[in-house]
Amino acid sequence: MPTTFIVVGSSSREPSTAGRIAAFIVRWLVTAAAVWVAAALVPGIHLDGLGSTLAVALILGLLNAYLKPLLVISALPGIVLSLGLVLILINTALLALTAWIAGKFDSIRFAIDGFWSAFFGAILISIVSFLLTRFINPGRVARRFE
Repeated sequence: MPTTFIVVGSSSREPSTAGRIAAFIVRWLVTAAAVWVAAALVPGIHLDGLGSTLAVALILGLLNAYLKPLLVISALPGIVLSLGLVLILINTALLALTAWIAGKFDSIRFAIDGFWSAFFGAILISIVSFLLTRFINPGRVARRFE
């Protein structure tokens, strides 16, 4: 008896190098816009210049890509018990770590005054990033380069 398979969804091809670079640039610019909005709206976040904005977005993006998964896995019981509220604290810590790393470079002008500024900034960055990626989908942009 012949076996029939139905494949649902997109193809399983790996995105091209140009597609991955395009998706990275879109995510980077979305993060930069979100950081800029947070700096403009949250009184305790200080950001000066386009170069600093792009550098902070790069640092934050790298921390989110490499460190956040480890933090989420290690805090999984707390995330489940708090119904996800611990994720806000993880985002706050990553934003504070971003400010600390940026402070090590003289050319990056980014500072956060305290916990509450980082807390509200992390919430705002998450919201703005979510909304922007609904309009500018990095995956869809990447497929245009394949």
